[in-house]
Amino acid sequence: MRIPHYSKIHNRFKINGCHYNQRELKLVAYDFIKEGETFEEVIGVFLLDWLDGNESIEVQTSGSTGSPRRLLVSKQAMVNSAVRTAEYFGLQVGQRALHCLPVDYIAGKMMLVRAMVLGLDVHMIPPKMDLDWLDRDYDFCAMIPLQAKNALSKLDQIRTLLIGGAPISNSLRMALSVCGSSVFETYGMTETLTHIAVSKVTLPQNPFEVLPEVSIDADEEGCLIISAPHLSEESIHTQDLVQILDSSHFTLIGRVNNVVNSGGKKLFPEQLEKELGDLGYPFFFAGQTDTDLGQKLVLIIETKKDVRELVREELEKRLGEENQRYLKEIYTLKTFKYTPTGKIDRPSTLAILG
Repeated sequence: MRIPHYSKIHNRFKINGCHYNQRELKLVAYDFIKEGETFEEVIGVFLLDWLDGNESIEVQTSGSTGSPRRLLVSKQAMVNSAVRTAEYFGLQVGQRALHCLPVDYIAGKMMLVRAMVLGLDVHMIPPKMDLDWLDRDYDFCAMIPLQAKNALSKLDQIRTLLIGGAPISNSLRMALSVCGSSVFETYGMTETLTHIAVSKVTLPQNPFEVLPEVSIDADEEGCLIISAPHLSEESIHTQDLVQILDSSHFTLIGRVNNVVNSGGKKLFPEQLEKELGDLGYPFFFAGQTDTDLGQKLVLIIETKKDVRELVREELEKRLGEENQRYLKEIYTLKTFKYTPTGKIDRPSTLAILG
C-alpha cells in the first residue's frame, strides 16, 4: 500500500456517513468544540491539531507504567502505523469503523488517523463502558476488555475487533473466541503509536505476532526491545519481560517492575494471575516489603465482602504448591485505583494498604 502524507485526507473519508474535505473538517472540529458532548470536544481539539500544518503532535501516556507524561510524536509516523494496520488486517477504502475509545489517548487518536488516511467511514459514539451503537455491521473496531465484556451480545456485528489497554480474563477470552468476530489482543504503547504486535484471541493464549517492518529482541534482563524505523528512528526499550520465540513471535511474561523477589525467588505476578484465572472479583498479586524475605508476595482483591477463605480454597485448586507457599497475605479493598484507560493502578492501590 502506498504511504500517504500526513497532510492528505482521503477523499473517501467520512464521519458518521458524511464526507468532509479539510476545510469542512475544520468546521466540524470547531462545531464539536463549541456545541459537542464532552467526548466530541476532545475529538474537535485533536482534529484541529492534526490539521494545523505542524509535523508533530502532542500525545499523553495513560499512566499505567508511571506518571502520565506528554510526548511529541511525528504525524507521519502515525500515518505509517495506520497503513501497517490496514495491511495486516486487510482494511479497504470505504469500510465502516466503530470508534468508541477516548481520543485523550493514543488508541482513540489512531482510530481517527486510520479513518482519515485510509478512507474509512468512522462512526463515533461516547466512549463509555456500556456501549450503545446503531444496529448495523462494522468492519473494524477497537475496545478495552470491559467494553467488550459488556457488549458480547452485539460483537458479531463487528468483523475485526481489537482488544487492548488491559489484560483479558480467561472467561472473557473464552467468550471472545466464540463470539463470531475475528478478535485480536494487541500489544503496544503510546511510544509505539498503539499496537506493534497482535494475537488472535483463543484459550489458551496465542503468542504475539509482530506487524510488518517491526523487529524484536530482548535485553540482558529479558525486556522487549522494539525496532520499527517507520515509527521511530531509535529502538524502543520496554519494561516488559518476554520470551522471544522467533523473529516475529513472543510471549509476554510481565512487567519487570512488578517482579517480586521473595528470599531470592523471582515471582511474576502476571503469570500467577493467569494461573489463578477468574475469581469473580478484580485482583492482582504484588510484593510488599518484608524484613526477612526482602519482599513478600500478597494478593489484593477488590470486594466489599470477606472472601479470603473462599479464595484460599481456589488457590489450593489452581496454584501450585510452591506458589502457595510464597503467598503470605490476602487483602481485600472496597475500591481499587484505576488509570484513565481502565487498567488497575497497582502502585496506587498497593499504597492504600500502607
